[in-house]
Amino acid sequence: MNMQGKCPVMHGAVTETGTSVMDWWPNALNLDILHQHDAKTNPMGQDFDYREALKTLDVEALKQDMRALMTDSQDWWPADWGHYGGLMIRMSWHAAGSYRIADGRGGGGTGNQRFAPLNSWPDNVSLDKARRLLWPVKKKYGNAVSWADLIVLAGTIAYETMGLKTFGFGFGREDIWHPEKDVYWGSEKEWLGKDRYASASDETSLENPLAAVQMGLIYVNPEGVDGKPDPMKTAEAVRETFARMAMNDEETVALTAGGHTVGKTHGNGDASKLGPDPEGADVEMQGLGWANPGGKGMGRDTVTSGIEGAWTSDPTKFDMGYFDMLLDHEWEIRTSPAGARQWQPVEIAEADMPADVEDPSIRTMPIMTDADMAMKVDPAYRAIMDKFRADPAYFADTFARAWFKLTHRDMGPKARYFGPDVPAEDLIWQDPIPAGATGYDGDAVKAKIAASGLSVADMVATAWDSARTYRGSDMRGGTDGARIRLAPQKDWAGNEPERLARVLAVLEPIAAETGASVADTIVLAGNLGVEMAAKAAGYDIAVPFTPGRGDASEAMTDADSFAPLEPLADGYRNWLKQDYAVKAEELLLDRTQLMGLTAAEMTVLVGGMRAIGTNHGGTSHGVFTDREGALTTDFFVNLTDMAYAWKPAGNGTYEVVDRKSGAVKWTATRIDLVFGSNSVLRAYAEVYAQDDNGAKFVNDFAAAWTKVMDAGRFNIG
Repeated sequence: MNMQGKCPVMHGAVTETGTSVMDWWPNALNLDILHQHDAKTNPMGQDFDYREALKTLDVEALKQDMRALMTDSQDWWPADWGHYGGLMIRMSWHAAGSYRIADGRGGGGTGNQRFAPLNSWPDNVSLDKARRLLWPVKKKYGNAVSWADLIVLAGTIAYETMGLKTFGFGFGREDIWHPEKDVYWGSEKEWLGKDRYASASDETSLENPLAAVQMGLIYVNPEGVDGKPDPMKTAEAVRETFARMAMNDEETVALTAGGHTVGKTHGNGDASKLGPDPEGADVEMQGLGWANPGGKGMGRDTVTSGIEGAWTSDPTKFDMGYFDMLLDHEWEIRTSPAGARQWQPVEIAEADMPADVEDPSIRTMPIMTDADMAMKVDPAYRAIMDKFRADPAYFADTFARAWFKLTHRDMGPKARYFGPDVPAEDLIWQDPIPAGATGYDGDAVKAKIAASGLSVADMVATAWDSARTYRGSDMRGGTDGARIRLAPQKDWAGNEPERLARVLAVLEPIAAETGASVADTIVLAGNLGVEMAAKAAGYDIAVPFTPGRGDASEAMTDADSFAPLEPLADGYRNWLKQDYAVKAEELLLDRTQLMGLTAAEMTVLVGGMRAIGTNHGGTSHGVFTDREGALTTDFFVNLTDMAYAWKPAGNGTYEVVDRKSGAVKWTATRIDLVFGSNSVLRAYAEVYAQDDNGAKFVNDFAAAWTKVMDAGRFNIG
């Protein structure tokens, strides 16, 4: 065969254009989300500790270099009015602003803006330039500062150089090294598509967990809902999307006003002529995108949002100019050079107009977006605007605090913050928890629990319910704080309120008697239950335990912000609150990923929880054993035993039938059966079904259990 001229690789086999397993079998369970940040993608190696690296950082020198960067205009991408502040603020804002409280995903805590899809979102046009401007600083300080910290710090330093007294800053965001391809940003298949509302007329019907109104936007459409200017309608969209970022009305107005006090929008050209985005651009672009052939393609010729103009007379100063401009003028709809709908003043003195970004002798027309007009016409927003205008100091403080919340909301507890500028004040959205005792006798606590009459299932299920709230996406929830005993968690259906109250009535007095926190006592009870179940299976183990959890109070708990942490399903306890369009096993994967578990850890935990008998409501689905309460491998042994057949029984349940007699031996749900049907999960199940892996199973279960119990405890080594 003549191979001359033949390409030596299989086309598409090593790129995203190739056909994947999921392309061939789209209904198969995709486990990729559980291995989203595999260690193989991280070039730093397992020994690298970012917190230790931060200790070598000269913070003041870094900040000084960042301040100098703001006014060091580069010819290849010149700064508007000689100041990069507006661009850097937008970069930080759009990194942090992708956070949504429903599942804690998004945000600026991982440096994910460097990767697709965020690096190429339509709403992030030109932010590739901001990150490239930051590169010399990152290069200089190297491993001592992450991209994630640097991207967020840039906006804070920009505000400081423009006159704002900021509230503080905390380092500690660790970089990821691979796109988060499995984060759900919406079902639309095209940029700026909009198919995420149950009702087109109801802005609150936005699909969970989404916060942005359209695919590829951070918040709302600046031209108006569906691109149609209507400030009152836009106010509804703004209120809903900011609420989904955990912002109230006052914070929303402060962020809008403070964000638009500086910088400008860019739409001085034909947006349709922009080149491909960074992810789609060819190699000669070197990771930059949206090349603009119009004019110089930069400076006054920049095209970003399509709207063109600045909001204030002096866009490089943090002042009250936004209030003066918006409230003291009448506004009308006009069209930008890029064809976008924007608001411009009906009449304005030339002295009040902002200068051209390149030539200060030229005055340009100021603008407002539909979201800005919403601040003026919505009664609630307008009242806050008037309050801020009457008290500039209050506005500046409120904005500084809101900016700090925006840029730190996804970092988790204050224990993760690092650096000299971490505010001393504890803020309720940081979910503060007092330090817990460590000097008590843990064995004495366990002895009292053992003598209390609580069942193994009660102990294990209560500890699990306390721990499963943890979300690695924003580091909220978990056992620390014992918030399972407070509203709203004590009343969640998934926590079986009556059973929970009965168990807590036993554990709380034991905590008081021994000096342990309730949080530690709950975990000790769960550990004791696991140890007892292991012993019943013939294995003596000691589940690792680290004391020191504290007990949060109601005053430390923002009950409303904890509502999104409520589990609507828990495959580990074989429970669904109701039927959902999403399959039960997909809900299990979502919960597992948020808890930071691997597919193997998920497998061992599900099998062990079934054997112990921790199902919600005490159901027998998936309890494939005659030794319930013992930590055996029976779930896996019987799941893989061909002596049984599996038959649908209606309502999402199945019967496990003896092939010879036809008798129903057990019942199951989709969650149970997926560990036998999915090829990867079955491979894990077969490991634990082997005759020689009983001890491995018990030890693996204890290790995974401890990982869940300790999740979110950033104050321990």
